[in-house]
Amino acid sequence: MQPSEMVMNPKQVFLSVLIFGVAGLLLFMYLQVWIEEQHTGWEPVNYLQPIPRIMTREQIRGHITNQNLKFHITEDPKGKKENLLLKSERPVRVLTKTSHSQGEDRVLGKTTGPPTIKLIAKRQGTRTVFKKFSEMKWPLDIHPLNKSLIKDNKWKETDVAQEKRRSFLQESCKKYGGVSRPQSHLFHMVSRIYVEDKHKILYCEVPKAGCSNWKRILMVLSGLASSAYNISHDAVHYGKHLKKLDSFDLKGIYTRLNTYTKAVFVRDPMERLVSAFRDKFEHPNSYYHPVFGKAIIKKYRPNACEEALNNGSGVKFKEFVHYLLDSHRPVGMDIHWEKVSKLCYPCLINYDFVGKFETLEEDANYFLQLIGAPKELKFPNFKDRHSSDERTNAQVVRQYLKDLTRTERQLIYDFYDLDYLMFNYTTPFL
Repeated sequence: MQPSEMVMNPKQVFLSVLIFGVAGLLLFMYLQVWIEEQHTGWEPVNYLQPIPRIMTREQIRGHITNQNLKFHITEDPKGKKENLLLKSERPVRVLTKTSHSQGEDRVLGKTTGPPTIKLIAKRQGTRTVFKKFSEMKWPLDIHPLNKSLIKDNKWKETDVAQEKRRSFLQESCKKYGGVSRPQSHLFHMVSRIYVEDKHKILYCEVPKAGCSNWKRILMVLSGLASSAYNISHDAVHYGKHLKKLDSFDLKGIYTRLNTYTKAVFVRDPMERLVSAFRDKFEHPNSYYHPVFGKAIIKKYRPNACEEALNNGSGVKFKEFVHYLLDSHRPVGMDIHWEKVSKLCYPCLINYDFVGKFETLEEDANYFLQLIGAPKELKFPNFKDRHSSDERTNAQVVRQYLKDLTRTERQLIYDFYDLDYLMFNYTTPFL
């Protein structure tokens, strides 16, 4: 082709510019409409704002309690009524009746007329519900446990310990929490809470604190399985059989938070951290090695070999700790080592029952008695994965901490400071 043939004549240039201009205008108009439908007047929340690398305990508490965060509720852009919860990992917040509403909830802002009128009415309905929810008394009232079903005196010591834990948590929240209003994304606040409607239970999942077996129990209680011992790991974690509180609309969340028995089970923070590291980085893992391992090795291991950079295997505990404490992490946080204070919000959601991994079987079986579970149902005591490995305990933790400096150990404690304080765990030997 000759150079002269490659040059576009003025007519071709004009048509090309016109076509691109019209396409750009249509795209701009579409985006304007989409943005208009998406927004309801509240700004999105950055609830994972990084903490400066080295902070005192007072600075950590101040950072957590003084962030000026706001609720953000996103509406379904097309106003459809069908349940979208099964179509994506992160459900769209649809303020309409869903399959999880249990017949409780009505469509909000139901109107007829032009689309503009519908949109205005829909916003007004959303704001009405939001206003009602934001006027809730925070923290939520704590309810006395119904002990009418407890007939056996063997639970007396467990009950005394339970009352002490709840009282200690309340006092710690008053002293250190300083939270009187929700400061985080509403649906994020309840995103780790599982719902069992038959026995009216809300269970906040804390990974590495017996959560797999607790999900098995919830499946049995809800009638999805006959025995906790017959449910595989994959069915528990990937089967999506259980409902979460953030899958309900505002009324469904409000009702359950105020009427259901709320439980959380926790674990010594340092022990939980080491347990998570062993599980995710010392065994083959098709997610944590390529996603977290590669990024950690790349940033925190000088002169890393090509194989380690390519597959992300072989992360050392010291490297993992450097990632955890870095305010500029190369990859985000994960629920397996996130603080309980950010998973379950215990200073805003007053839990009726506080169990501990250290007394898991005893606490869990007492709780099952309290909620009227079948007498034959007992909490399973088997290890969910890597059953041949020794359980992570204080002695195992000490072996891992030996590789860290005193400063690094102190920084880990400071990172989990609120969890230690709220759940009355002993300060580790640093």
